[in-house]
Amino acid sequence: MEVGKIHVLVFPWLAFGHMIPFVELSKHLAKRGHHVTFVSTPRNIERLPKFPHDLAPNINLVKLTLPHVDGLPENAEATMDIPPEKIQYLKKAMDGLEQPMSVLVEDIVPDWIIHDFCHHWIPVVASKFGIPCAYFSVFSATSHVIMGGPPSALLAKDAWTVPDQLTSPRPWVPFPTEVVYRHHEAVMLSYAGQPNVTGLSDPNRIGLTVQRCDMFSLRSCNEFEADWLSLLGELYQKPVIAMGTMPPLVPEISTDVEEHVVKMWLDKQANGSTVYIAFGSEVRLSKEQWHELALGLEISQLPFVWALRCAADEPELLPEGFEERTKDRGVVHKGWVPQLTILAHSSVGGFLTHGGWGSVNEGLAFGKPLIVFPVMVDQGLNARVVGEREIGAEVPRNEWDGSFDRDAVAKIMRLVMVDVEGEKFRGNAMAMKEIFGDHTLQDHYMDDFVGYLKDHKRQSGPLVPRVIESSPSLVSNPVTNHPLMSQLSDS
Repeated sequence: MEVGKIHVLVFPWLAFGHMIPFVELSKHLAKRGHHVTFVSTPRNIERLPKFPHDLAPNINLVKLTLPHVDGLPENAEATMDIPPEKIQYLKKAMDGLEQPMSVLVEDIVPDWIIHDFCHHWIPVVASKFGIPCAYFSVFSATSHVIMGGPPSALLAKDAWTVPDQLTSPRPWVPFPTEVVYRHHEAVMLSYAGQPNVTGLSDPNRIGLTVQRCDMFSLRSCNEFEADWLSLLGELYQKPVIAMGTMPPLVPEISTDVEEHVVKMWLDKQANGSTVYIAFGSEVRLSKEQWHELALGLEISQLPFVWALRCAADEPELLPEGFEERTKDRGVVHKGWVPQLTILAHSSVGGFLTHGGWGSVNEGLAFGKPLIVFPVMVDQGLNARVVGEREIGAEVPRNEWDGSFDRDAVAKIMRLVMVDVEGEKFRGNAMAMKEIFGDHTLQDHYMDDFVGYLKDHKRQSGPLVPRVIESSPSLVSNPVTNHPLMSQLSDS
């Protein structure tokens, strides 16, 4: 390998909301001349976007086959392949990769391993070869502080299981904040706080991963959440490194993107008039919720582009006659759309999103105010951040059961998009473009992150194992069948 270059093994959790950020990280490393071994399962690697030709020589894709696990459907290799209650079996299958991963690591002996939240056993494997590990999170610093705080809180038996603890200000946050969970969100998260078929709960798994890694990294920057990043370092008692927001290195590739039906429609709309709606590929709402959102959009009378990702076997998600009634002022596109191209378009004036951290980053990179309808895990916390920073607003919902109505949807959309009172959201979001859309600034963060990897890489010479404390006793009586056990999946 070229002098001054390093070899990094990256291994994300088996959800595309996690795999895609790891793909982008791999590109940033390869762009700087470093070698990357990207590990996932065969089907997932086939479904990943192709790496650019100039970067591909520096990226080696390695396929590890999941072991058979009772309860996990055949060919299920990602969270999008299964209903929420089955994700625990995917975690169990992934834990079964410890031995083949150990063989791979011994074979290639990388300078660093960069892993995800689920991989508490990776540092144990790496320790045998003196290889340092970095936990790369796809969540914000704010979310990590609120969700768990110190590892001791994550490793507690009641972590996430007491809703009142999640809806109240966290005792380890020394400054005022409105960022807490709503009751209906805390109740849903509490099921992930129960031990599942792997013998661990999700917060326990995260706590072990944080405790065992050598460095914690995440997509963030001091210009947006300096206090939270500093606090996270104090809570974790190890280096916490902001990597920047990792703007994509290359534009999205679409066949005849200039002729894409969505872009053709947007070209005819007035500047800043259109709301873009996208909830990703893994958000699961009830038919009634989809209908209420659609009818709220219809009442708002706003021009729109709706990227509606749904499986072929799903029932019709839109109200009867919706598309016909709104055909003159909106487009519903069922399938992939070039999201960054859409967000960059001058006619798009706002972004209705589930509030995943990646979507928040992308919306603000183009200065678009956010209308947030959070669904799971960290998204509610991101929605509170959006509200606290006045860079958008959240769809009002009942605190206890999460219910909402179409009139509230219409009202909040018009507030953010066109009402005079919403000018502050539009102005503040545009100001965020100077941070999230500044590629030079974000590149500096990535350069510093890579510099840290180079300065703290595996020492050459004889292997020197590191000491990693053993796992706690597995908890008995796992909860395995609750329909709301969504687990940590796409954000």
